Amino acid sequence: MNSIAERIKEVRSEITEVATTQQRPPESVQLIAVSKTKPAADIVAAYTAGQRHFGENYVQEAIAKIVQVSEALPNNDICWHFIGPIQSNKTRDIATHFAWVHSVDRVKTATRLAKQRPDDMAPLNVLIQVNIDDEQSKAGVQPHQVMELAALIHELPQLTLRGLMTIPAAHAQAADSAPSFAAMQRLFSELQAQYKQIDTLSMGMSNDWPIAVAHGATMVRIGTAIFGSRKAL
Repeated sequence: MNSIAERIKEVRSEITEVATTQQRPPESVQLIAVSKTKPAADIVAAYTAGQRHFGENYVQEAIAKIVQVSEALPNNDICWHFIGPIQSNKTRDIATHFAWVHSVDRVKTATRLAKQRPDDMAPLNVLIQVNIDDEQSKAGVQPHQVMELAALIHELPQLTLRGLMTIPAAHAQAADSAPSFAAMQRLFSELQAQYKQIDTLSMGMSNDWPIAVAHGATMVRIGTAIFGSRKAL
C-alpha cells in the first residue's frame, strides 16, 4: 500500500492534470485533506509531505488531534477547516480552534461564531453550506436563501464571508453530479458579483472532485484517497 506521502503526491498530480485540462492554474485548487477519524500520526505524516490544510468533522475529536499535532509539531503552520454539521454548544470550540468553517447554514450559528471568535485572532473565514439537491438528510440552505444569509454574515464582526460549500447527492456515476456542481457555480458567480471578497467554492470529494473542478471548485475535500477508508465512530 502506498504511504500517505505517496498518495498526497498522486492526488496533487491529478489535481494539476485536471486543472490544466480545464485551463486553470493548478494553484487555483486548494487541497483540503479530510482527516476525520484518522489519528494525529497520519496528520503529522501528511504535514511532513507538505500538506497544510486539514478538514475535520467532529469537534471533540478535532480538538484532541489539534493538541496532539501541536505537541508533535511545535509552531506548525497548519490551517484547520471545520467541515461538519455545527451544534450550537460547539460553536465556541469551533470559533477558537479553526481558521475556516465550511458549514454555516443558519443566522444563529453565524452570530454565535462571531461573538465567540477571540478578539486577538484573525476573523474566521466562513462558507455558506448549500443543500443544492434539496436532500432532507443534509444540512444547508436552499439556493434561494443564500443571498439573505450572506447579507447577514457580511455584517457580523470577526467573520469574513468567503464563499459557498456543498455536498451533492450521491450518484453511482460521478458525472451525474455535474448539474449540481454547475448550479453551484452559477450561485457562486452571483455571490461574487455582490461581494468582492468572495473567492472560495468548496465542493468535490474523493469520488467526484474532478467534476467539481470542471465547474469551478477552488477547494476539494479529499480524505479516502489520502488516508484510506475510515472507521465508523
